[in-house]
Amino acid sequence: MYNLTENNTIFIEGKFIPLDPSNRDYQKVLDDIIEQGVDCFEGDIPEELQDAADAKQFAQQVEAYKIAKARVAQYQLSVGVPESTQTIVTGEAWNEEAGEMQDVTETIVIPAIPALEATVEVTTYDMETDTSSTETVANPLIVKDDEERAAAQAVINATPGPVKAHVDS
Repeated sequence: MYNLTENNTIFIEGKFIPLDPSNRDYQKVLDDIIEQGVDCFEGDIPEELQDAADAKQFAQQVEAYKIAKARVAQYQLSVGVPESTQTIVTGEAWNEEAGEMQDVTETIVIPAIPALEATVEVTTYDMETDTSSTETVANPLIVKDDEERAAAQAVINATPGPVKAHVDS
C-alpha cells in the first residue's frame, strides 16, 4: 500500500517516489489509483494525487473515445460506399456581373466502393491423401471488420458523458 510521507513523497516497500509527473513510478501510482481506488493507499488518497489520477484517466478516455469514433466512422466492408460527388473550391475569380470576387468550384466524383462478398471459398490440400477440399466460410475481412467495429462501439458506449461532451463540442 502507498503512503504519503510528511515531505510529500510517496512511500511503498522501502522506496520513496517523488510527486513528479515525469517519474514512471509516479505514473504507476496514478495507474494504481485509477484501477484500485482507495484500496491501494493507506488512509485517504491525497487530493492532489486523486486529481492527477482523474486527469490521467480523463485523458486516456478522450484518446480511446477519439480512436473508437474514427474506427466506427470508417465504412463497413460488408456494405461498401455508394458513388458520391463533392464540390470543392479551387480558387477565386472576378465576376463582372456581380462586381465581386467569387469562388471557382469544381465538382468531383468519388467512386463507389463495392461491398465485399459475405462468404469466400477456402481450399485446403491434404498432402497425405493428395486431395483437396473446398469449404465456404464467412469472409474473414468482414468478420474482422465487424469485430473491430463492435469493440469500438463498446468503448463509445462505456465512455462517460463528460468525456464525450469534451470531445464532441
